[in-house]
Amino acid sequence: MLVLLLVFSVGAFAAPDSQRPNIILMVADDHGREAFGAYGNEAIRTPHLDKLASEGLRFNHAYATTASCSASRSVLLTGLHNHANGQYGHEHSYHHFSTFESVRSLPVRLSEVGYVTAQVGKFHLGPREVYRFDQFLKVKPDPTLGREERNSVGMAKAAQALIESAGDQPFFLYLATNDPHRAHLTNSLGDNTFGNAADDEGQGLARLDYKAEDVIVPDYLPDIPEARRELAEYYQSVGRVDETMGELVRMLKAAGQYENTVIIYLSDNGTAMPGAKTTLYDPGVRLPLVIKPAGNYSQAGGATEAMVSWPDITPTILSLAGVQVPGDEFHGRDISPVLKAPNKTAGFDEVYGSHTFHELTMYYPMRSVRTRDFKLIWNIAAGLRYPFASDLYVSSTWQGTTERELVRFGKRTVDAYLHRQPFELYDMRGDGSEAINLAEHPDYQHIKQALIEKIRQFQQQTSDPWQYKWEYE
Repeated sequence: MLVLLLVFSVGAFAAPDSQRPNIILMVADDHGREAFGAYGNEAIRTPHLDKLASEGLRFNHAYATTASCSASRSVLLTGLHNHANGQYGHEHSYHHFSTFESVRSLPVRLSEVGYVTAQVGKFHLGPREVYRFDQFLKVKPDPTLGREERNSVGMAKAAQALIESAGDQPFFLYLATNDPHRAHLTNSLGDNTFGNAADDEGQGLARLDYKAEDVIVPDYLPDIPEARRELAEYYQSVGRVDETMGELVRMLKAAGQYENTVIIYLSDNGTAMPGAKTTLYDPGVRLPLVIKPAGNYSQAGGATEAMVSWPDITPTILSLAGVQVPGDEFHGRDISPVLKAPNKTAGFDEVYGSHTFHELTMYYPMRSVRTRDFKLIWNIAAGLRYPFASDLYVSSTWQGTTERELVRFGKRTVDAYLHRQPFELYDMRGDGSEAINLAEHPDYQHIKQALIEKIRQFQQQTSDPWQYKWEYE
């Protein structure tokens, strides 16, 4: 166990370099927890991620605050909800959302206290000066993939020099894969390839490691051939993420840095399927989180039921780095005590969600609170038809649903998905699929009102501009 000697440094207290671990934050793009062996899927093969879980701690109740890429990543790297940091939606291209310039991000804070900070892979945040890293690593193109953004293993290899040079000065590596995000390409079956190699010989699924009949269809999706074909492609893309973790661990061990490196693995949001990504339903925001601490970790292979969320990541990493920052600078909190006592979950019993945009054309603000027993979602723009992200609308799973004129999409109806009530209240004890909205049920009005008050307090405490909807509408 490391004993931290604190010294004053750039507005924060930090331990000496020789006592501080290296830290790797690896963020997958659209990796739902249902496609992860250690979380119970026996059909998918994720050996390296499973190995990490066996050597670290698996969080069974870890939550993003919004199921949208840029917004979620801004929360991870600032410790602030996106409605407060300004990254309301996608940063890239014409969407043009960006974080307020006054925000001090995680890489900037770590660099100021002596960490070498490096980024590789997907960025999707702005402005760059707010999320400034000491090094922006380059990925070499892989001729078998044709696009460097799908060379997930190459992202790990790009950090080899950083890892091998680690010595007295610790490093922070932010590695963000593009997998298993959809690739906006189609294969011979007309399905999205999720970044997988094209099938030029007409062999169809023979090029995949998975067969459509072998995948596990989660209950928020319809069990139709289109969904199964897409899930097979999705599993294949998750495999590249797993290989990236394997390469990272191999390099760390070869450099003698594995024991002194904290590895945090998580996803920005859930699977790129309707019912998950862009929603505040559990498939969109309840995500994998595995943390392997540095040093001799006695809780290896365990799991915790503590409820944590992505605003907790920045203060936790700073704590693991030996940096003390006033807690009131973040909306999250340091969860490193859970690593020492996974079974002590008192006080880790509720999380909040805040979604406003995905793409620019997708204004649909939602706020939520989830406790052990209940979840309340406030659909602030409930009068609008629920907007689709472009990659979800063109998915074979959704198109198959509409062409077959299915009434139900997984556990809920298509109509309930598209036309939402102002409030959605779910009893998570017996309705984990969030299919039965109890918001207007007379027996649940006291619970609904108590949770509404929690949301209002949350909005006030986090300076949410949308709190004024209560007053003016």
